[in-house]
Amino acid sequence: MAALLKDFAVSCHVADPERFLRLCDRFYELLTAANGQMNLTRITSRAEFDVKHVIDSLAVALSFPEFAEKPLRVADIGCGAGFPSVVLAAAFPQLRITAIDSTHKKIDFVASAVRELGLDNLSPVAGRAVELGRTKEYAGAFDVLTARAVATAEKLRGEGRRMLAPGGRFILYKTPGQLDELEALATDRSMRWHATPAYELPEGAGGRLFLVGARSGGKDV
Repeated sequence: MAALLKDFAVSCHVADPERFLRLCDRFYELLTAANGQMNLTRITSRAEFDVKHVIDSLAVALSFPEFAEKPLRVADIGCGAGFPSVVLAAAFPQLRITAIDSTHKKIDFVASAVRELGLDNLSPVAGRAVELGRTKEYAGAFDVLTARAVATAEKLRGEGRRMLAPGGRFILYKTPGQLDELEALATDRSMRWHATPAYELPEGAGGRLFLVGARSGGKDV
């Protein structure tokens, strides 16, 4: 499984795959230890962690190579135990990521992982996107908003749109079965929405695609 993860990291243009694998090993140790005290994830085996958490989180760089190339300002809404935020921060040090969750115990865990892994490009924040977007610090502050297994695209658009910079994008992790969420966004005049082609995760872990919403009136990042 380590070879699969390394090969996938290389295909995503992770600059230092060996360092990335070491960070993933330590992150798995931290997650499983913390999971014994609080419910952070139902995925506890290392094989499932590698595919359903790490590879799934990292796969955004296949569809959007700029994650590996540009110093994007990224906010991960509803980050949970740190997916995709911790994985992306470990893979791409040039990113500047803010991990947001309203559950303090999850943010506390992510903060402890940031310290243990030395991820100085990741900032955990306890709060709700809809409220943070009304503050001077976070309004219009991000090039990309990500969310994975959190809420519908329509709800995420409403809660996070104030946080996007001009030309910014939502990039939402979805399954092919959730493609119908685009229908609810058909009347959205402030953003242009589309879906990426679907692909299959390794080891029969299921299908994945991204719903992408770009703010009108600005150049895409």
